[in-house]
Amino acid sequence: MLAIRVETEKHGEECARVPAERLEDLVRRIGADGDRFVVVQRIPDVPDVFIQVWHEDGAGYQLEHRDGSPERHFMAEPADAGRVARCMVRWARQEAGWDAGLAWRSVDLPLPEPVPALGAAVRERVEEYVRGLLVCGYANRAQLAEAAEDWLVSGDDRPVSPAQARALVDRLWRERLEEQARWEGTTDPERVALAFAALEARGVVAREHFTCCRTCGTSEMGAEGDGGSRGFVFFHTQCTEGAAAGRGLPLLYGGFDGRAETTAAVGREVVAALGERGLAVDWDGSPERAIVVTGLDWRKRLP
Repeated sequence: MLAIRVETEKHGEECARVPAERLEDLVRRIGADGDRFVVVQRIPDVPDVFIQVWHEDGAGYQLEHRDGSPERHFMAEPADAGRVARCMVRWARQEAGWDAGLAWRSVDLPLPEPVPALGAAVRERVEEYVRGLLVCGYANRAQLAEAAEDWLVSGDDRPVSPAQARALVDRLWRERLEEQARWEGTTDPERVALAFAALEARGVVAREHFTCCRTCGTSEMGAEGDGGSRGFVFFHTQCTEGAAAGRGLPLLYGGFDGRAETTAAVGREVVAALGERGLAVDWDGSPERAIVVTGLDWRKRLP
């Protein structure tokens, strides 16, 4: 699988972590009205880094890639879909010399308007808030920018503009990418995710970072299951914040039949799945008590 997110014009189609053959098929498919481009971004998303191709039936291919600033935006016009697809796959794999053999030229883009600097007091408060969300690890760049813009709003006073929010988030996002590049092996949040995937396969609905609180999560969980689901487990956004702050990760769970016996049985399954991934828990077996995953090093890779 390629660590990329792919978007096409056709019905706003999006897919992630696709095999090379799938990306090649999408490139060869485009050309008809309403299906003329493929845009590829890395996972995790790197601001202003992408490769894309535009093609209309009867015309050639316009392949572009950008590597940061507007001055690093280039275009080439390969003769056929096969050449385009091979280039895009090599870009996705980050192979050395992926761009060799094509006549690239700079795309003359207008420089963006300078973004006014935030005042020190506002910047420090928004940075602290955004860094906390980055550590939680579930929000993408667009969600973080919206959160940064809205954080200090009071009535008609909006101290952070959309452009300032995007600039601040992109800077902190890049810092977090550099930090997580030094992480090795499977992280604890990934172990939680693997345990949840195993529970899903066993008929227990498992959701990460689900809703804002226990009440909302429990009320909405019924819509997440199907006829084969016996029970559920989830943690909400406040649980994530606690885990990111080093306080452990509470898990809420239950059976869809409402019986205490089923809830306790689901709890035992959850504890077993976590144990299989090397995670420790604090739980006394009571269906009245949350399961708390303890000793976590919350290094959640960005989405």
